[in-house]
Amino acid sequence: MKKIYHLKTCDTCKRILAQLNLDGFDIQEIKSSPVTENQLEEMYAFTQSYEALFNKRARLYKEQGLKDKNLKEEDYKQFILSEYTFLKRPVAIVDNEIFVGNSKKTVVNLIAKTA
Repeated sequence: MKKIYHLKTCDTCKRILAQLNLDGFDIQEIKSSPVTENQLEEMYAFTQSYEALFNKRARLYKEQGLKDKNLKEEDYKQFILSEYTFLKRPVAIVDNEIFVGNSKKTVVNLIAKTA
């Protein structure tokens, strides 16, 4: 399986995708085609954590005061399903590995995996 979840208006996502060999990838833009519960469960199977998939830099995270709340795994899941900005991005699934977010190490490993 080769799949990427991204946001087309995100400059970081654009920069990362431009560095990848996207042959054979299913690419899903998460604003126009939101992540389904099944897709999120698939990501969770790799990470075993909804928190690892959750974007704590999202504007809504601060606006809704979520940083001051004691969120549980089920809370993270529901927030990601309710609002696309809560999914850390990009998320790439390549064969049996998942790459979540845009840290330098994650991006370097993803580029190597898609080369």
